[in-house]
Order: sequence, then C-alpha cells, then structure tokens
Amino acid sequence: MSDVTVRRPVTWASCAATDVGTVRAVNEDAVLDKPEFGLWAVADGMGGHEAGNVASQMIVDALGELGRPQVLNDFVNQIENRIIDVNARLLEYSEIMLDGRMSGSTVVSLVIHGHVGACLWMGDSRLYRYRGNRLQQISRDHSQVSELLQAGAITEEEARHHPESNVITRAVGTNEIPYVDVDVFDVRLGDVLLLCSDGLYNALDEVSITACLDSAEPEQMVAQLIDSALTHGAADNVSVIAVKGIRGGMPAATAPEQAEQVHSDE
Repeated sequence: MSDVTVRRPVTWASCAATDVGTVRAVNEDAVLDKPEFGLWAVADGMGGHEAGNVASQMIVDALGELGRPQVLNDFVNQIENRIIDVNARLLEYSEIMLDGRMSGSTVVSLVIHGHVGACLWMGDSRLYRYRGNRLQQISRDHSQVSELLQAGAITEEEARHHPESNVITRAVGTNEIPYVDVDVFDVRLGDVLLLCSDGLYNALDEVSITACLDSAEPEQMVAQLIDSALTHGAADNVSVIAVKGIRGGMPAATAPEQAEQVHSDE
C-alpha cells in the first residue's frame, strides 16, 4: 500500500456488544464505545457478582468521562491516570465493602489519533489488528501461561491446554502499584481493530475469528463473532468491539440486537 493511500483521511466506524455467554449467570464485562473521540475499551471483571461488575463498570465509566485532547500523548497519559485512579478506588472498595475480598478487572483500551493507534492494557483482554488477511495480536497477555511461553518453558500447543491458563498476573484493583502497558502502532484505511475479553478467544481460534472479520461492516463482524462464540459453548462472558477504518463520512456506533448493548451516554 502506497503512502498516498495510507494518508487518506480515515473515519473509524465501530460496533460494541457484550453477552453473558452460555454458562455464567451474571455478566461481569463492560465495554466503552466512543468513536467520536477515537476511544474504545473492554473490561473483564473478577471477584464474582457485586465485585467484578463494580470493577469493570468503574473502569468504563472513568474512561468514558474523558474528552479528546489534541495531542495523542496527552490522551494516553489521561487514560493511564484514570486506570491508576480506579485501581486505588477499587482497593478501597474491596477493603470497606467486601471485607478485603478481591474486586478487580482486566482492561484493554484503544485510542486512535490520526494515523496512530495506542493500546493500554492490564490483564488478558486483548487487542488485535486485522490487516491484509492477517490477524496480529497487539496486546500481550499478562498471564502465567504467557510468561511461560515467552520464556520458552512451554510450547504454543502446551499453552493452549495449560491448566493455569486463567491465572493472570496483572489486573486493575489487585495491587497497590498498577503497571499499565502501552504500545503504539500505525493504523490505516481498511484496518480492523478488535478488542475482546477472553470469553471470545477461549471459545474461538484465530482462524474462526479471522473469518468473522471479513464482513463488510463492524456490526456484522460483532454479530458473527458473538454468535460463533455462543455456538462453540462460550464458558465465560463474551465482549467484542470491532473498529474499522473507512473513507470519509461520520463515525458510526451500532451493535447487533441479539446481544446486550453497552454505550456511553455522551
């Protein structure tokens, strides 16, 4: 793709939805879909009902209050500061309201400014970029299995079936000093950015996910991803945001009727 094509004006159309899955009684996930500000996030709560719900929603609410600064670095700093603030509030909430029991959440967020994207995350909720029929994971899981894999202690096949695959090493609300990872990357016309909780990628392999991202519109992608995850017996809550770079027009934010819709009030 030439630089002329890359630098064409790009609008980011998006769709977000979350579903309780086929096993859980309560949905502890929350999503944020603000295409008008170039900001999206998925939070996957932990700690059970009344705890995980609070944690994930607190993150989404805090990020949803942000406006859009003119400088990407300022936006990234504001997101990080909000996550750090929520971390402190969750620790206090756990101590006072839950007798010290955990109330935490993973988070993966995406901000797009011009032709640059930034991902900030804690935990194992993921951001993928789909470009040229290739699905690339931008975030890196903060989990015991991921660390073992990166160290060469286990193979990718062993990682897929590891008994501690659900043990994460970082999350908002679980440590007094939160470490938020940040990655910056380029975005182009035609790119699809996929944010999701582990309920999606634990139910579907990358081939199945990629097949759903070939749809023309974000709402079709999200509907197919959630339907496919449910068909494959999604054992956890499933949250998905699809963000696609299109030429011109106004940003759109829609979601399939069959899934629970979660949007910012702004």
